[in-house]
Amino acid sequence: MKRTLDLDLNERPVVALADEYPAGFVDSAHSHERIQLLYASAGVMSVVTDQTSFVIPPQRAVWIPSLVRHEVSCRGPVSLRTLYIDPKYERDDPDCHIVEVGTLLKALILEVTAFSSSYDLEGREGQIVSLLLSELLASPKVPYAAPMPTDPRLVRVCREIIDHPSDQRDIDKWADLAGMSRRSFTRAFKRETGMGVALWRQQVRLLEALSLLSTGSNVTTAALDVGYESASAFCAMFQRAFGVSPSRYEF
Repeated sequence: MKRTLDLDLNERPVVALADEYPAGFVDSAHSHERIQLLYASAGVMSVVTDQTSFVIPPQRAVWIPSLVRHEVSCRGPVSLRTLYIDPKYERDDPDCHIVEVGTLLKALILEVTAFSSSYDLEGREGQIVSLLLSELLASPKVPYAAPMPTDPRLVRVCREIIDHPSDQRDIDKWADLAGMSRRSFTRAFKRETGMGVALWRQQVRLLEALSLLSTGSNVTTAALDVGYESASAFCAMFQRAFGVSPSRYEF
């Protein structure tokens, strides 16, 4: 995966990159001097920062502020369309967040990706970039993420759950993995993430299920793949979390 230092930014507010990555590709933790919008026009990515973890299906992108370290993993083959954005466009609350990519925003991202890095700021290309930035800056944050702890022992557990959301280990086993007593582990986990381990794992499972459903998995397959014992249990949890059943969720 190319870094901004590989590109000619030459004072353009947005420079885009298109690339293809195989299943299992991992871009280890790094950061950019520019804001990065990571968008896969096909495929599913996982993005993990020091604060948050995300699962990104094609209907969403992740806004990564400048200098924020992040690791990107490709669940399957990924068609990456990424934007490097001038840091002056940082939002008032510069946190990583999910952006819904509707029809217009997708078209703008794909169009800008085809521009050279020296596009005409005063002509049609510059106008399209301005519209793209307006749409991005006006887009609401989507609350689909799982907060990451800072304690390395807890991070070890969270990364294991992210990589294997169907893992059925109980609290005692997770505490053992962290090298902590059950009581210390549960207290530290809630203090650092704001939720208990079971709820955190549930959040990860639902995010993973969203990505599976968005790429064509049926409800039963998605439910079993993320660790639910039945489709009915998964549907009940999905309804409580998102307010609609999986079959009525708009991807």
